[in-house]
Amino acid sequence: MSNRSYIVPKLVRLLLFVLIVSWLAACDSLAAPPAPTPAPTPIPAPASNELIFYDWGDGMPSTVVEAFTEQHGIEVTYLAYDSQEEAVNNMKAGETYDLVVLENQFVPDMINEGLLAEIDYRNIPNFKHVLANFRDLNYDPGNKHSVPFTWGTTAFLVTTDYEGQVTSWVDLWELHSEGKIGIRDGARESLGFALKSLGYSINSEDPAQLEEALQRLLEIKQDIVLVDSYAETAVPVITRGDVVAMIGWTEDALYAREENEPLVYVFPGDGTMLWGDNFVIPANSPNKENAELFLNFILEPEFNAEIVNETYYATANEAARSLVNPEIQEDTLIFPPIEVLQNAEVILPLSPESTKLYDQTWERFKSELE
Repeated sequence: MSNRSYIVPKLVRLLLFVLIVSWLAACDSLAAPPAPTPAPTPIPAPASNELIFYDWGDGMPSTVVEAFTEQHGIEVTYLAYDSQEEAVNNMKAGETYDLVVLENQFVPDMINEGLLAEIDYRNIPNFKHVLANFRDLNYDPGNKHSVPFTWGTTAFLVTTDYEGQVTSWVDLWELHSEGKIGIRDGARESLGFALKSLGYSINSEDPAQLEEALQRLLEIKQDIVLVDSYAETAVPVITRGDVVAMIGWTEDALYAREENEPLVYVFPGDGTMLWGDNFVIPANSPNKENAELFLNFILEPEFNAEIVNETYYATANEAARSLVNPEIQEDTLIFPPIEVLQNAEVILPLSPESTKLYDQTWERFKSELE
């Protein structure tokens, strides 16, 4: 990656990080309890030598997977999905996986449908390294079914021509005369930025507000372009001029910077979105002990830091932070300034009824694009 700025003293960085995770916990309105206390017993030997891991295509470095196989003799089959919706649908259809990465918002529904196994923390003593403020949040009390992994932001990218001119979600509606806007095919973030532009919460469960957001998006439907989930194919859509702005993620901004593309990642003044990823074990996993063994392995600070150094996603692992490359710790795209986080909003799970309404509303919008 390219050189990074925003160098601050080590103590200040540490204080900022503590403030960040404290703020994330406050958004969930729950006090962080102690970690589940593992019993001081040996981790049992796995009954098989297989593990099926289902994740984003760029979510786990091959070096870490290979190190796990070498150490434990377990072969990992790495399967990739293109969207969280695809992963959820495949799990609901009965596809077999041993470990899956899911965003916060999808966890409660999967628990309610009985699709996630309870995690045996006696097999994951390294859970102690996960920051307390990432634990026991309201989408999974007690972390019975999920282990926090990474977190990041959803903001937007614009070409340098618009640097300083587009600073909020509201401003995106002023671009309709300039060019098109790229968005991902997902209800929460796409309807979310429309809700934010109206002054509503991205977690609104008010049907009237959601209908307003739909009508707000329909105002610019002729300017909307659906882009791929992966930065490697999404970012070129804006760099070649097909769109002038794109609702994007940290990885988009990092990819654009690495490619020396003239793009700017803007944290909206009316509130950046924050997301979080978790590891879950499907209830139909045939190799649950292997999944727990793998979780314990990648929560080792050394390997967790290697994941951050390779993927450039912020980690929830406290002990790994000191082992992460300094330029990554100091990168404000990965670990945003505290003033950005104070004005941000975490994407939280919705009730099953509201989730269904979001999906239906998003399908109504997509039908207008055809």
